Amino acid sequence: MVILKRTTGSLEAKKQGNGGGHGKLAGVADWTRGRIREKGCLTLDELVVELREVQGVEAHRVLVWRHLRSLGLTHKKRPAGRPAEAARRRTGPPDMDRSPPALHAQHADKVGIH
Repeated sequence: MVILKRTTGSLEAKKQGNGGGHGKLAGVADWTRGRIREKGCLTLDELVVELREVQGVEAHRVLVWRHLRSLGLTHKKRPAGRPAEAARRRTGPPDMDRSPPALHAQHADKVGIH
């Protein structure tokens, strides 16, 4: 506390956080919307890889999911009465290595960053 008082002239704490809306992925929001719109169907893991390889941004998949959610992009869900072809053929217990649900751009061109 003595050092803080000496260097700043005050004991007031510095602001924490980044102020909101200025996160690691804020700069790639337009690219993300365009990529989802262009490809149409993209898994979260595929998007993490593309962000790293194309944009040079290393981000955890949870951060990417939060970014997508802030853009209004959701994951694709199948209608209740129409299971996937693979699900109709499956006879044993559900396997754990199925691919995750894909993302779609239902409103990608209409939404902005909140």
